Amino acid sequence: MPANATTAHDFSFISIDGGDLPLGNYEGKVVLLVNTASMCGFTGQYEGLQTLWADYKDRGLVVLGIPSNDFGGQELDNAKQVKAFCKLNYDINFPMSDIVSVKGPNAHPYYKWIADTHGRLAVPRWNFHKHVIDANGELVDWFASTTSPKNNRLINAIETALAKRSSSK
Repeated sequence: MPANATTAHDFSFISIDGGDLPLGNYEGKVVLLVNTASMCGFTGQYEGLQTLWADYKDRGLVVLGIPSNDFGGQELDNAKQVKAFCKLNYDINFPMSDIVSVKGPNAHPYYKWIADTHGRLAVPRWNFHKHVIDANGELVDWFASTTSPKNNRLINAIETALAKRSSSK
């Protein structure tokens, strides 16, 4: 974990295309960060995530997919396969990371930070767990895997974070 990490903006992933994917690049934007898996019962949520991205990206939302194989071995073998699956089946064009671990001792530093600063309930317990991160890099809410991207509570959390972003400009 980065020393002195205070916000999500202090962390970086590897892009699904290779290269760095620093969350700091999204400073000033609202991020919906979702750990994903290609062969999960919740995989159909990709459709709703793509819709959120299309509907809100011009207002400052970034949907960020974080593939993981931590739950039931439900992710494909590599980033190239994940990207092809997402494009072919859901026409995904929002940013995604390479496959990472989201739990346990090998968890990505972002998820270790979430556990340390927000407690175990904020840590994914299955695929498609969602974090809403505000424009300042603060985790403002999280949603269980069963929460659809079309859920009113999730949409309200996104819209509230976007409104706060707009009012602070």
